[in-house]
Amino acid sequence: MTRFQHYFARVYQRLRILQFRFLSDCPNVSGRPIIRQPVQCLGPGTIRFNGTVNLGFYPSPFFFNGYIYLEARSPDSVIQIEDGVWINNNSFLISDGPGIFIGKGSMLGTHCEVIDSDFHDLHPGMEGIPKAGKVVIGENVIVGSNVKILKGVKIGSRSVIANGSVVTRSVPENALVFGNPAKVGFGLATLPTPASTAA
Repeated sequence: MTRFQHYFARVYQRLRILQFRFLSDCPNVSGRPIIRQPVQCLGPGTIRFNGTVNLGFYPSPFFFNGYIYLEARSPDSVIQIEDGVWINNNSFLISDGPGIFIGKGSMLGTHCEVIDSDFHDLHPGMEGIPKAGKVVIGENVIVGSNVKILKGVKIGSRSVIANGSVVTRSVPENALVFGNPAKVGFGLATLPTPASTAA
């Protein structure tokens, strides 16, 4: 970028961040995340940032034309994001049930979706009573881009979720997970340690 482009990009992004802050209505937001991309926080529930949480990344897709969406849809819903977490551009987390928890040092790629509810039951007359389950992402988990993590899933610490996976079941620690529906490929602990290249 030229100096002018850099200046224009900063001003443009700051205006977008202010716009989405104005459009947010969640009354129970705590913490001071580092906001690089617009973030919209909605709902009567609680959104909690503990420590240093990074929202948005440059250079990365959707930085200038997307936003991060966080919604605690019911009064009892809690979205809690721990220290050292990075959430990349255009991702969204919606809690309409018991909540979403992301552990320390975890990273979400672009356009990730994390939801703790089905939102609508398929049975006639039960549409307003959706199934729900807390989503827990452990520490130092790497979640690729375009991943969907559904209700009730618990992802063990230090696991890796491959791009495009749809995670419908819980994942153990140190696992590589991929596919739709996602399945455990193998344990990362079984990978050989790279040989030292030191002379």
